[in-house]
Amino acid sequence: MKKLLLLLTILPVFASAQNFHLSFGAGLANYQGDLKQNSLSLKQMRFVGSIGARYDLTEHFLLRTNLSLGSLKADDSKNKDQFLKDRNLSFQSKLFEWELGGQYNIFNLNYKWWTPYVFAGAAVFHFDPMALDKTGRLVKLQPLSTEGQGFTAGRKVYKRTQIAIPLGIGAEYLLNEDLRIGLEIGYRKTFTDYIDDVSKRYVDETALYAAKGQLAVDMAYKGTGSYPVAGTVRGSDKNKDAYIFIQVKLVWRPFVDWYKRTSGLPSMKKDKKVGCPGTRVDGF
Repeated sequence: MKKLLLLLTILPVFASAQNFHLSFGAGLANYQGDLKQNSLSLKQMRFVGSIGARYDLTEHFLLRTNLSLGSLKADDSKNKDQFLKDRNLSFQSKLFEWELGGQYNIFNLNYKWWTPYVFAGAAVFHFDPMALDKTGRLVKLQPLSTEGQGFTAGRKVYKRTQIAIPLGIGAEYLLNEDLRIGLEIGYRKTFTDYIDDVSKRYVDETALYAAKGQLAVDMAYKGTGSYPVAGTVRGSDKNKDAYIFIQVKLVWRPFVDWYKRTSGLPSMKKDKKVGCPGTRVDGF
Protein backbone atom coordinates (compact mmCIF):
# COMPACT_ATOMS: atom_id res chain seq x y z
CA MET A 1 0.00 0.00 0.00
CA LYS A 2 2.82 2.39 0.89
CA LYS A 3 4.50 1.64 -2.43
CA LEU A 4 1.27 2.36 -4.28
CA LEU A 5 0.82 5.69 -2.50
CA LEU A 6 4.44 6.61 -3.25
CA LEU A 7 3.94 5.75 -6.92
CA LEU A 8 0.77 7.84 -7.12
CA THR A 9 2.62 10.74 -5.50
CA ILE A 10 5.63 10.83 -7.79
CA LEU A 11 3.94 9.73 -11.03
CA PRO A 12 2.68 13.25 -11.91
CA VAL A 13 6.21 14.56 -11.39
CA PHE A 14 7.70 12.07 -13.83
CA ALA A 15 4.82 12.54 -16.27
CA SER A 16 5.71 16.23 -16.33
CA ALA A 17 9.39 15.30 -16.61
CA GLN A 18 8.60 13.60 -19.91
CA ASN A 19 8.60 17.12 -21.38
CA PHE A 20 12.10 17.81 -20.06
CA HIS A 21 15.18 17.39 -22.29
CA LEU A 22 18.91 17.86 -21.92
CA SER A 23 20.85 19.24 -24.87
CA PHE A 24 24.51 19.15 -25.85
CA GLY A 25 26.11 21.13 -28.66
CA ALA A 26 29.50 21.37 -30.35
CA GLY A 27 30.61 23.43 -33.31
CA LEU A 28 32.17 26.68 -34.45
CA ALA A 29 31.94 30.31 -33.30
CA ASN A 30 32.34 33.06 -35.89
CA TYR A 31 33.07 36.70 -35.00
CA GLN A 32 31.79 39.63 -37.07
CA GLY A 33 33.35 43.07 -36.64
CA ASP A 34 36.03 45.56 -37.62
CA LEU A 35 38.85 43.02 -37.93
CA LYS A 36 37.17 40.81 -40.53
CA GLN A 37 36.50 41.67 -44.15
CA ASN A 38 34.02 38.81 -44.67
CA SER A 39 31.13 38.02 -42.36
CA LEU A 40 31.94 34.31 -42.45
CA SER A 41 35.50 32.99 -42.54
CA LEU A 42 36.12 29.32 -41.86
CA LYS A 43 39.84 29.79 -41.15
CA GLN A 44 39.07 32.35 -38.43
CA MET A 45 36.30 30.36 -36.70
CA ARG A 46 36.89 28.83 -33.29
CA PHE A 47 35.37 25.98 -31.26
CA VAL A 48 32.28 26.44 -29.08
CA GLY A 49 30.55 23.89 -26.86
CA SER A 50 27.16 24.10 -25.14
CA ILE A 51 25.10 22.30 -22.53
CA GLY A 52 21.47 23.12 -21.88
CA ALA A 53 17.93 22.11 -21.02
CA ARG A 54 14.54 22.30 -22.73
CA TYR A 55 10.94 22.01 -21.60
CA ASP A 56 8.04 21.33 -23.99
CA LEU A 57 5.10 23.64 -23.33
CA THR A 58 3.09 22.40 -26.34
CA GLU A 59 3.62 20.07 -29.31
CA HIS A 60 5.29 22.97 -31.16
CA PHE A 61 6.64 25.45 -28.60
CA LEU A 62 9.34 24.89 -25.98
CA LEU A 63 11.43 26.89 -23.54
CA ARG A 64 15.22 26.48 -23.72
CA THR A 65 18.35 27.57 -21.91
CA ASN A 66 22.00 26.99 -22.80
CA LEU A 67 25.42 27.65 -21.29
CA SER A 68 28.10 28.03 -23.97
CA LEU A 69 31.87 28.29 -23.73
CA GLY A 70 34.08 29.03 -26.70
CA SER A 71 36.40 31.62 -28.20
CA LEU A 72 36.52 34.32 -30.87
CA LYS A 73 39.48 35.43 -32.94
CA ALA A 74 40.36 37.64 -35.91
CA ASP A 75 43.51 39.00 -37.54
CA ASP A 76 43.93 41.88 -40.03
CA SER A 77 46.74 39.99 -41.78
CA LYS A 78 44.28 37.33 -42.96
CA ASN A 79 42.14 39.85 -44.86
CA LYS A 80 42.63 40.91 -48.49
CA ASP A 81 41.77 44.58 -47.96
CA GLN A 82 45.01 46.60 -47.93
CA PHE A 83 43.80 49.03 -45.25
CA LEU A 84 43.20 46.12 -42.89
CA LYS A 85 46.56 44.53 -43.68
CA ASP A 86 48.38 47.82 -43.06
CA ARG A 87 46.54 48.36 -39.75
CA ASN A 88 47.78 44.91 -38.64
CA LEU A 89 45.58 44.57 -35.55
CA SER A 90 44.37 41.28 -34.09
CA PHE A 91 42.49 39.95 -31.11
CA GLN A 92 41.38 36.78 -29.41
CA SER A 93 38.92 36.28 -26.60
CA LYS A 94 37.34 33.52 -24.57
CA LEU A 95 33.55 33.70 -24.73
CA PHE A 96 31.03 32.64 -22.10
CA GLU A 97 27.29 32.90 -22.83
CA TRP A 98 24.08 32.10 -20.98
CA GLU A 99 21.03 32.02 -23.25
CA LEU A 100 17.34 31.87 -22.30
CA GLY A 101 14.60 31.80 -24.91
CA GLY A 102 11.92 29.99 -26.83
CA GLN A 103 11.89 27.60 -29.78
CA TYR A 104 9.09 26.91 -32.25
CA ASN A 105 9.09 23.57 -34.07
CA ILE A 106 7.41 23.82 -37.47
CA PHE A 107 6.26 20.17 -37.43
CA ASN A 108 4.68 18.24 -34.59
CA LEU A 109 7.24 15.66 -33.44
CA ASN A 110 4.42 13.43 -32.20
CA TYR A 111 3.77 12.67 -35.87
CA LYS A 112 6.98 13.52 -37.73
CA TRP A 113 10.51 12.14 -37.49
CA TRP A 114 12.06 15.56 -38.12
CA THR A 115 11.28 19.26 -37.95
CA PRO A 116 12.83 22.60 -38.89
CA TYR A 117 12.59 25.24 -36.16
CA VAL A 118 13.25 28.87 -35.30
CA PHE A 119 14.36 30.31 -31.98
CA ALA A 120 14.88 33.66 -30.27
CA GLY A 121 15.62 34.92 -26.79
CA ALA A 122 18.04 36.91 -24.68
CA ALA A 123 21.58 36.19 -23.54
CA VAL A 124 24.30 37.47 -21.24
CA PHE A 125 27.85 37.02 -22.53
CA HIS A 126 31.33 37.77 -21.24
CA PHE A 127 34.40 38.50 -23.37
CA ASP A 128 37.93 39.72 -22.70
CA PRO A 129 39.87 40.82 -25.82
CA MET A 130 43.60 40.09 -25.85
CA ALA A 131 46.44 40.34 -28.37
CA LEU A 132 50.14 39.52 -28.65
CA ASP A 133 52.64 42.26 -27.93
CA LYS A 134 56.05 42.66 -29.61
CA THR A 135 57.58 39.96 -27.42
CA GLY A 136 54.84 37.43 -28.14
CA ARG A 137 53.18 37.86 -24.75
CA LEU A 138 49.38 37.77 -24.62
CA VAL A 139 48.10 41.10 -23.27
CA LYS A 140 44.61 42.11 -22.11
CA LEU A 141 43.45 45.10 -24.16
CA GLN A 142 40.55 46.60 -22.21
CA PRO A 143 42.71 47.93 -19.32
CA LEU A 144 44.99 49.69 -21.85
CA SER A 145 42.23 52.02 -23.17
CA THR A 146 43.66 51.78 -26.69
CA GLU A 147 41.10 54.28 -28.04
CA GLY A 148 41.22 56.64 -25.07
CA GLN A 149 38.39 55.06 -23.08
CA GLY A 150 38.15 56.60 -19.64
CA PHE A 151 40.37 59.65 -20.25
CA THR A 152 39.03 61.07 -23.54
CA ALA A 153 35.75 62.98 -23.72
CA GLY A 154 32.88 60.85 -25.00
CA ARG A 155 34.72 57.54 -24.68
CA LYS A 156 33.68 55.44 -21.71
CA VAL A 157 35.43 52.29 -20.57
CA TYR A 158 33.47 49.42 -22.10
CA LYS A 159 32.07 46.57 -20.02
CA ARG A 160 33.17 43.03 -20.79
CA THR A 161 29.82 41.56 -19.74
CA GLN A 162 27.08 42.49 -22.17
CA ILE A 163 23.58 41.62 -23.39
CA ALA A 164 22.91 39.87 -26.72
CA ILE A 165 19.82 38.80 -28.64
CA PRO A 166 20.11 35.25 -30.06
CA LEU A 167 18.16 34.56 -33.27
CA GLY A 168 18.42 31.45 -35.39
CA ILE A 169 17.17 28.43 -37.26
CA GLY A 170 17.78 24.73 -37.06
CA ALA A 171 16.50 21.27 -37.84
CA GLU A 172 16.19 18.13 -35.71
CA TYR A 173 15.80 14.45 -36.55
CA LEU A 174 14.54 11.85 -34.08
CA LEU A 175 16.84 8.86 -33.70
CA ASN A 176 14.22 7.38 -31.36
CA GLU A 177 11.58 8.69 -28.98
CA ASP A 178 14.15 9.95 -26.50
CA LEU A 179 17.10 11.03 -28.65
CA ARG A 180 17.37 13.70 -31.35
CA ILE A 181 20.21 15.04 -33.46
CA GLY A 182 20.24 18.31 -35.33
CA LEU A 183 22.06 21.27 -36.82
CA GLU A 184 21.60 24.83 -35.56
CA ILE A 185 22.78 28.23 -36.79
CA GLY A 186 22.39 31.10 -34.34
CA TYR A 187 23.19 34.79 -34.82
CA ARG A 188 23.93 36.95 -31.77
CA LYS A 189 23.08 40.63 -32.08
CA THR A 190 25.07 42.62 -29.52
CA PHE A 191 25.07 46.19 -28.28
CA THR A 192 28.83 46.67 -28.06
CA ASP A 193 31.45 47.48 -30.70
CA TYR A 194 34.37 46.43 -28.52
CA ILE A 195 34.43 42.64 -28.64
CA ASP A 196 37.61 43.16 -30.72
CA ASP A 197 38.73 46.33 -28.83
CA VAL A 198 38.38 48.32 -32.09
CA SER A 199 35.60 50.83 -32.73
CA LYS A 200 36.38 54.47 -33.53
CA ARG A 201 39.48 56.60 -34.24
CA TYR A 202 43.04 56.76 -32.98
CA VAL A 203 43.50 58.77 -29.81
CA ASP A 204 46.41 61.18 -29.45
CA GLU A 205 49.65 59.25 -28.93
CA THR A 206 51.01 61.59 -26.24
CA ALA A 207 47.75 61.48 -24.28
CA LEU A 208 47.62 57.68 -24.50
CA TYR A 209 51.23 57.36 -23.36
CA ALA A 210 50.65 59.71 -20.41
CA ALA A 211 47.52 57.86 -19.31
CA LYS A 212 48.45 54.21 -19.93
CA GLY A 213 52.11 53.94 -20.89
CA GLN A 214 54.13 52.64 -23.83
CA LEU A 215 52.44 49.23 -23.95
CA ALA A 216 49.09 50.88 -24.65
CA VAL A 217 50.64 52.86 -27.53
CA ASP A 218 52.22 49.70 -28.95
CA MET A 219 48.94 47.77 -28.82
CA ALA A 220 46.84 50.64 -30.21
CA TYR A 221 48.92 50.80 -33.41
CA LYS A 222 50.82 47.80 -34.78
CA GLY A 223 51.19 48.86 -38.40
CA THR A 224 54.29 50.02 -40.25
CA GLY A 225 55.43 53.61 -39.99
CA SER A 226 54.73 56.20 -37.32
CA TYR A 227 51.70 56.33 -35.03
CA PRO A 228 48.70 57.90 -36.86
CA VAL A 229 47.56 61.45 -36.22
CA ALA A 230 44.79 61.71 -33.60
CA GLY A 231 41.38 61.33 -35.25
CA THR A 232 42.59 58.97 -38.00
CA VAL A 233 40.12 56.16 -38.64
CA ARG A 234 40.93 53.02 -36.65
CA GLY A 235 37.54 51.28 -36.91
CA SER A 236 33.86 51.99 -37.52
CA ASP A 237 31.12 52.14 -34.91
CA LYS A 238 28.28 52.23 -37.48
CA ASN A 239 27.64 48.52 -36.92
CA LYS A 240 28.03 46.74 -33.61
CA ASP A 241 30.06 43.54 -33.31
CA ALA A 242 28.27 40.21 -33.52
CA TYR A 243 28.98 36.49 -33.44
CA ILE A 244 27.47 33.31 -34.82
CA PHE A 245 27.28 29.76 -33.48
CA ILE A 246 27.09 26.83 -35.92
CA GLN A 247 26.55 23.67 -33.90
CA VAL A 248 25.58 20.03 -34.09
CA LYS A 249 23.03 19.40 -31.35
CA LEU A 250 22.20 16.22 -29.43
CA VAL A 251 18.95 16.32 -27.43
CA TRP A 252 18.16 13.62 -24.87
CA ARG A 253 15.01 13.00 -22.83
CA PRO A 254 16.34 11.28 -19.68
CA PHE A 255 13.15 10.46 -17.72
CA VAL A 256 10.77 8.92 -20.25
CA ASP A 257 12.35 5.44 -20.01
CA TRP A 258 11.33 5.24 -16.35
CA TYR A 259 7.77 6.16 -17.30
CA LYS A 260 7.63 3.43 -19.94
CA ARG A 261 8.85 0.75 -17.56
CA THR A 262 6.29 1.65 -14.89
CA SER A 263 3.46 1.81 -17.42
CA GLY A 264 4.40 -1.45 -19.13
CA LEU A 265 5.23 0.17 -22.48
CA PRO A 266 8.20 -0.96 -24.61
CA SER A 267 11.37 1.12 -24.16
CA MET A 268 13.58 2.73 -26.83
CA LYS A 269 11.67 1.35 -29.80
CA LYS A 270 10.32 3.32 -32.72
CA ASP A 271 6.57 3.59 -33.00
CA LYS A 272 4.35 4.83 -35.81
CA LYS A 273 3.79 7.94 -33.72
CA VAL A 274 6.99 9.22 -32.27
CA GLY A 275 5.81 11.49 -29.47
CA CYS A 276 5.70 10.73 -25.80
CA PRO A 277 2.76 8.41 -24.94
CA GLY A 278 1.83 10.62 -22.02
CA THR A 279 1.33 13.75 -24.14
CA ARG A 280 0.36 12.35 -27.55
CA VAL A 281 -2.74 13.91 -29.08
CA ASP A 282 -4.50 13.50 -32.40
CA GLY A 283 -3.80 16.03 -35.08
CA PHE A 284 -0.76 17.75 -36.67
